[in-house]
Amino acid sequence: LYPAPASRWLNNRLITLQGWFINQFTQQLMLPLNIGGHKWALVLTSLMIFLMTTNMLGLLPYTFTPTTQLSLNMGLAVPLWLATVITGMRNQPTAALGHLLPEGTPIPLIPVLIIIETISLFIRPLALGVRLTANLTAGHLLIQLIATAAFVLMPLMPAVAIVTTLVLFLLTLLEVAVAMIQAYVFVLLL
Repeated sequence: LYPAPASRWLNNRLITLQGWFINQFTQQLMLPLNIGGHKWALVLTSLMIFLMTTNMLGLLPYTFTPTTQLSLNMGLAVPLWLATVITGMRNQPTAALGHLLPEGTPIPLIPVLIIIETISLFIRPLALGVRLTANLTAGHLLIQLIATAAFVLMPLMPAVAIVTTLVLFLLTLLEVAVAMIQAYVFVLLL
């Protein structure tokens, strides 16, 4: 789907735009990470492009969106989340465990907070998968409902049907933005 750069000195506009987008995204994603975390750039950028592509292709009529299925999203979220947790525990165990207890916590709250933070750590991949699934499914359902309403209203009230079609067009533009934003949020929270 994506053109590969050729061995020419100058590339065409599409390859230049694609390279600029990937560089901008990688710089934005790697900004809060230290130099050791930059080796994740290829995996995370590839995941972002994959999610964005599947989300955008799912907006085409009569196509199936794989990212509306919880099984795919959990299959992406759990192993990558586990890899980040294991890498953090292996490379910086005190910093990784330090996130389980905020600084300045009163002594009686320490056991409760550790349990709560541990539960929130284990719920994170579930939240990632469910967020992506729910947002894309809700958008698809809303587009389907408004398209059906516009189709049913056309013979009955043409003026209302035209306004509904305009709303459908604006919602489709919003869904294009949501498809891109959800891919970015998934990778950023990972």
